[in-house]
Amino acid sequence: MRQVTAIIVGGGLRGGFAYAPYAVSHPHEFKIVGVAEPIKERREFLKEKYQIDEAHCFESWEQILELPKFADAAMICTQDQMHFEPAMMALEQGYHLLLEKPIAPTEEECVAIADKATEKDLHVVVCHVLRYTTLFKTIKKLLDGGRIGQVVAMNHNENVNHIHYSHSFVRGNWGNSKTSTPMILAKCCHDLDIIQWLIGSRCTKVSSFGELTYFKAKNAPEGATMRCQDGCPHSATCPYDAPTVYVTEKKWGASAFCMEPNNSEKVLAALKENDYGRCVFHSDNDVVDHQIVTLNFENGVTVSLTMCAFTKDFTRTLKIMGTQGELRAIFDNKPQIEIHDFITGQTDIIYPSAVVNGHGGGDTGLMRDFVRLIATGERSTELTDIQISVASHVLAFAAEASRVTGKTMLFE
Repeated sequence: MRQVTAIIVGGGLRGGFAYAPYAVSHPHEFKIVGVAEPIKERREFLKEKYQIDEAHCFESWEQILELPKFADAAMICTQDQMHFEPAMMALEQGYHLLLEKPIAPTEEECVAIADKATEKDLHVVVCHVLRYTTLFKTIKKLLDGGRIGQVVAMNHNENVNHIHYSHSFVRGNWGNSKTSTPMILAKCCHDLDIIQWLIGSRCTKVSSFGELTYFKAKNAPEGATMRCQDGCPHSATCPYDAPTVYVTEKKWGASAFCMEPNNSEKVLAALKENDYGRCVFHSDNDVVDHQIVTLNFENGVTVSLTMCAFTKDFTRTLKIMGTQGELRAIFDNKPQIEIHDFITGQTDIIYPSAVVNGHGGGDTGLMRDFVRLIATGERSTELTDIQISVASHVLAFAAEASRVTGKTMLFE
């Protein structure tokens, strides 16, 4: 198989540190030959790590995409609101795309990207990495093989974890829908894609309810300061105290805002200046902290998807109910599937191989299949066409519209 070359457009945690490392572990298959990243420290790090020519290192996506095409693919991993323009420009240049989810912040832009890919006869693979995990691949095979008979209903839970939510969706890049996207799109387009894939039918109705209940100013304890390091009297008892979260107890990694996340002095200094040092009750966040989506499919299956910030674990759990049995699963570092057979009364437990890195091995699986697609034209069963990814995004847009308007959204 020939070596595939790619440029990184947005060298953050996903593009630069989740997907690009495939070039290190599989150097004969994949090579990074260009990068566009506005943060100098990250850009320099990626330049050195992947031995990228200085002439192909840029601050902005505009600069790298103004050059004549010099790679097979472009990895579009900019912030959510910045996907559309670089994706369209890269397609116009003739690049295949690895496109971080969500595709774009509006349905119209998602469709436009898909249409441009069709026009140019180019591959666009959206980073729905859960499809490539051993857990969900195993569940798909079990359902398709009739292990629990005909599927009737599904309950799917996105357990966000309270610290993860405070990091990414209060203080972080996805906290404000005006500068990012609604929570159901930013966090749960993965889940909607998986649901659609497992059910294998067209969705006909969507309804949704959700609120931002807790992380707002009226719930701040008396005397809480605007920033955690401003002498807040609640620092010893608040589970979201920034120095405790990122330094003392390391409840969440500081790599999102510090190139030396294990250097306590540098992390504390950064927290005095950046958004991650803000009080979780005095931030500019507006995305919901809990939401439920109900879906009805053409084959009669009903599904409930629950997203909630207030969970201990950072997991996904699901229960799928069929005419001949029930399947329960948990997706974490030790994935497990439990199947109860109504006919025999027997309960079997399956332990798919546990891969602790990158979404349970999903990041690596995605890159493997993407590189193979570009090099050989071979498409795995998990590797989706852009049109299928758009369809799952449409469900997210419909869910948000239902949440805002209180109406059930219908698909003809």
